[in-house]
Amino acid sequence: MKLLEIYGHGGDLRTAAERFGLDTDAILDYSANINPLGPPQRVMEALGQALSAVIRYPDPAHRSFRQALAERLRLPEDFLLPANGAAEAMALAILALQPKKVGIAAPCFSEYGQLSEQFGAEVVACVGDPERDFKPGMEELFSLLEKTELVFIGSPNNPTGTLYEPGELLQLAAHANETGTYLVVDEAFLDFVAEEKQYTLADRLEEFPRVLLMRSMTKMFAIPGLRLGYAIAHPELIRRLREKQVSWSVNGLALLAGELCLREAAYEEETRRLVKTERDFLMSGVEELGWRTWPGEANFLLVRSAGNLDAATLQEEMGRRGILIRSCAMYAGLTAHDFRIAVRSRSENLRLLQAFREVAGQRGTRA
Repeated sequence: MKLLEIYGHGGDLRTAAERFGLDTDAILDYSANINPLGPPQRVMEALGQALSAVIRYPDPAHRSFRQALAERLRLPEDFLLPANGAAEAMALAILALQPKKVGIAAPCFSEYGQLSEQFGAEVVACVGDPERDFKPGMEELFSLLEKTELVFIGSPNNPTGTLYEPGELLQLAAHANETGTYLVVDEAFLDFVAEEKQYTLADRLEEFPRVLLMRSMTKMFAIPGLRLGYAIAHPELIRRLREKQVSWSVNGLALLAGELCLREAAYEEETRRLVKTERDFLMSGVEELGWRTWPGEANFLLVRSAGNLDAATLQEEMGRRGILIRSCAMYAGLTAHDFRIAVRSRSENLRLLQAFREVAGQRGTRA
């Protein structure tokens, strides 16, 4: 059975619409991990009023957004580089640092390996144990740092939602200093984590000049079509990344939206409350089917179906019901029964769980 992820990611509504004979607007998309609240209303209104600005080039130095970001993060501006999504920031790291071998802690975001191979690097992987929530042991990660010139980890990791603890991050950063390896920590989903668990090395980068942090603004603020992210690193690393960045890679509307989104603290707090409540609700509903979940900290869940109901079959059955889920069968370390679902609103989550129950009942896989 042909998978829907022909481009390697979720959120491909056009492919799903063509497969199932639906309009894209009619699809309930659980394959992309976007804030269920939608974009902040004030941001959308401001973007509408700013459309006339498309006749002007965007600021090539991203000055207003970078200044607002520096104030929000309490970091100097020269530690920051806005980018066309976190994916561009990752690509710039590989282009600037030219690693011959790149390490990844699998299962993980597919772009780490794809970008590395695209730019000529060999990829070396270590695979986490499902009994440890797919997080590799520290000795495995130390070995990965010793074997390679650049290592990617996700915190929270995609598709597992696993966080690295502060002590683990500090140990990895210290080992990266010792081995001369660059450590890239993908923090694209960190905004969804409870504030007391938003572990980061952002305030330790003078001490750890080989660490780069990658963040996204498109997921928390539900603006993936605008493409906006940024890198945080020591100024010397930021300079090297900037030298590889194409002029005007971040468009003017994205820069404006980013600046406005940084003022939406109440929206972010409401999002985190909603995500926690609905993630717990989804976990409970899925586990009632006899399926396994992993207790991630982000706005998505990794699920393993039971019996003869694999992810490809489930994706097909759900697609016929107008619901798109993300198969994870292609991730290293995962199985043909593994898939990922976003956390959405209560009414949408009820619809999802009802569809799961129908499919599981038909296939005889309910507990």
